Amino acid sequence: DKAPLSKSLLLVPSAISILLTLLFQHYQKFFAYNLQAVKEDFQIWRLVCGRTICLDLKDTFCSSLLIYNFRIFERRYGSRKFSSFLLGAWMLSALFDLLLVEITQYIFGITINSLPSGFLGPVFALFVPFYSSIPRVQVTQVLGHFSITNKSLVYILGLQLLTSGSYIWILALSGLISGICYNSSILKVHRILCIPRWVAKIFSWTLEPVFSSAEPTNEVRVGMGATVDIQRQQRMELLDRQIMMSQVAQMRRQRQQQGGMINWNRLFPPLRHRHNANYQDHPSEQGIPPPTEVSEEQVARLMEMGFSRGDALEALRASNNDLNVATNFLLQH
Repeated sequence: DKAPLSKSLLLVPSAISILLTLLFQHYQKFFAYNLQAVKEDFQIWRLVCGRTICLDLKDTFCSSLLIYNFRIFERRYGSRKFSSFLLGAWMLSALFDLLLVEITQYIFGITINSLPSGFLGPVFALFVPFYSSIPRVQVTQVLGHFSITNKSLVYILGLQLLTSGSYIWILALSGLISGICYNSSILKVHRILCIPRWVAKIFSWTLEPVFSSAEPTNEVRVGMGATVDIQRQQRMELLDRQIMMSQVAQMRRQRQQQGGMINWNRLFPPLRHRHNANYQDHPSEQGIPPPTEVSEEQVARLMEMGFSRGDALEALRASNNDLNVATNFLLQH
C-alpha cells in the first residue's frame, strides 16, 4: 500500500531475471555489466541494462527482499522523492563503480573487466537512510549479550548479498558512498539528480494505477507483528494516529467556527515526548510556544514532497524540528 514504485521494482526486474535464467539464456549477454565494453567500445547502453537486471537468482532474491523492506521510504517520502533518490544513487554509483575499478587496478594491479549485474547500487545506497532514520527497537537477546532488533534481518540480507559475488563489494561501496552523498546533500546533488514534477505526474497517471494496491483494513494491520513487543508498538502507533485524527477533526471544526489556522502544537505532545527525552509535558492554557528557528533545508524537503510552505513550517515547529515526525503527520493528513 502507498508504494507502487517499490512494487514495480520488486516484480518487473525479478520476472525478467527469472525469464532470462530459465527461458532466454542466450539473451543474458545483453544484460552483462561489462566494464571493458563500456570503456573501450563506448557501449554506454550496458550501463543501463547491466545495472538494472540481475543475472544471478540469488542476487535477485536478496535484492527483492531488501526492496520490500525499504518500501517504508516510499511511504514516508512519497514516490517522487523516493524515485529521485534511486535515480541519484543509480547515477552516482555508476560513476563510483568506474572510479573504484580504476583505483583497484592502480593500487593492487587487479584488472576487473566485469561486475555483477543488477539494481544493486541503489539497493546498497538505501542502507544509508535506513541506518540513520529508522529507529532501532530491541526484540530479544541471544546468549544475554547479543541484541536482536527490528533491523537485524535487513542487515543479514545485506551481508548475504555482499558475499554472493567476487567483486560485489565494489557495488556495495559505491552504493554506500552515493547514498551518503545524496542523503547528506553534498554539492546539492539532491536538487540536480531529481525527477521533474511533470515526469512524476506522467508516471502517476500511467503506471501508478497498474501497481497501486488497496489500503489494508485495520483488522489486518493490527497484531501482524511477529512478537508481543512489535504488536504492542503497532497498537500504540495506531492509537496515536486515531488520537491525532480526532484532534485534527476537532480543530478543523473550531477553525470553521472561529477562523484562523489550526493550532498544530496540540497535536504532537505524545510523539514529541517519545522522540525527545528532554520534553516536559506541562501545557499551559496558551499552549506550548514553538521553536523560534526552523531549518530551511527541512522546509524545502517537505515542500519537495508536495506540502505547502505554511503547513511545513507549522509541522516542523509543532514537532520540535523533527523531520520524521512532521513528515508522518503530514502524510496522514
